[in-house]
Amino acid sequence: MPSQSRHRLKPLLLGAAFVAPLWLAAVPRAQAAAPGVPAGEDLRLYDIAEGASAARIRADIETLVGFGTRHTLSETQSGSRGIGAARRWVQAEFERISSQCGNCLEIVRVGETVSGKRIPKPTEVVNVIAIQRGKQDPRRVVLMSGDLDSRVSDVLDAASDAPGANDNASGVAGTLEAARLLSQYQFDGTIVYAVLSGEEQGLYGGATLAKYAREHDWRIKAVLNNDMIGNIDGINGVKDNHSVRVFSEGVRIAETPAEARERYFSGGENDSASRNLARKIKSLADQYLSNLDVMLVYRLDRFGRGGHHLPFNKAGLAAVRIMETNENYNRQHQDIRVENGIAYGDVLAGVDFDFNAKLTALNAVSLASMAWAPAPPEAVKIQGEVSADTRLSWQLADAGNLAGYRVYWRLTTEPEWSHSRYVGKVDNFTLKNLVIDNYLFGVASVAANGNESPVVFPGAAGAF
Repeated sequence: MPSQSRHRLKPLLLGAAFVAPLWLAAVPRAQAAAPGVPAGEDLRLYDIAEGASAARIRADIETLVGFGTRHTLSETQSGSRGIGAARRWVQAEFERISSQCGNCLEIVRVGETVSGKRIPKPTEVVNVIAIQRGKQDPRRVVLMSGDLDSRVSDVLDAASDAPGANDNASGVAGTLEAARLLSQYQFDGTIVYAVLSGEEQGLYGGATLAKYAREHDWRIKAVLNNDMIGNIDGINGVKDNHSVRVFSEGVRIAETPAEARERYFSGGENDSASRNLARKIKSLADQYLSNLDVMLVYRLDRFGRGGHHLPFNKAGLAAVRIMETNENYNRQHQDIRVENGIAYGDVLAGVDFDFNAKLTALNAVSLASMAWAPAPPEAVKIQGEVSADTRLSWQLADAGNLAGYRVYWRLTTEPEWSHSRYVGKVDNFTLKNLVIDNYLFGVASVAANGNESPVVFPGAAGAF
């Protein structure tokens, strides 16, 4: 059990990501909660935050780099080179992790034969996933992913060495390390650790897994896509080992015309499930991780670019991209060479393993907290037109780990939730003299152990 002094590593201001107004007499999160109010923190998450091993991550990245290339179109029969050898090693590593937790992981290969602009002939794209089934609600899923494939300057060059140390062995190593950490615990919901393929050729692996999840009736509530989580030396000259970006869509790409009309009049442009998932990740970092600043980027991805969270967004699911803050484009999608004194190529020297471990810890804490929390509220609705009061309602869940609900609100110009109130195990609550026109509102599910779901904005705009 962590010592009390360890709990004070984070200033209390950071821990209070959601601050109630003075008239609600909110209790600081680090203190005992009032009777009937769940605890404000889960002490197990401090241990998880400190558990990621830079040494194990380094060993995994070195192994992945050692396959020479992991290009989607590369060798599949060799035992030492190419995408086939790499995915067999990943599967063996998941199996080894599972053997150490009493076979708590179900390892599955999810593949599909595809072709397209960057895949000129039909090719099998194979994902390797490990499923840690939840004990209370096994169909509810939170998922962490990293991309196995790599590339050089020519996207169709499957023969040249493409180490892909940071892009994206760092994400794969983080996913494996998260599995090592979290497989030592049991959770209410299911956690999926996914090593995806075909990202550089057109986001094929994510699309295949989203389809597989739908066919197997998974209720995915969060996808944490990790793509480049090991570089600290930016092309802009900034060296940064203490910040991370979390990208999230605003308006849902899967929104229907009818839903768009509803959102146009009620708001929600900044409150998709993905965006509130990103806010949840930041609040957990503020509480449980030291020396890590989460930059919420209110954009799907880097300007004009995309990643493997997009296929899940297209499927209507909450999905975000987690990555380093300062990229180095000399180390991305480059042939290994030296030109004019500049070294190009995605090699081991470009990865900071301690930083990689820190971002892995962010993922592990986020997955654990959401898997220990109840599912996000469903059927959240709001009323209050031409009224002094605002009424929120939702479907009361039948979940064994549900203690109650917390309502949130903020000014329409505020980027993060600023006020909250625990309201108990009810299916509605009225905020007296809080005019609906002036604020944005949401509801989160709360467990007795202190873990909360992401906040759900009312209506289709914010539904998980």
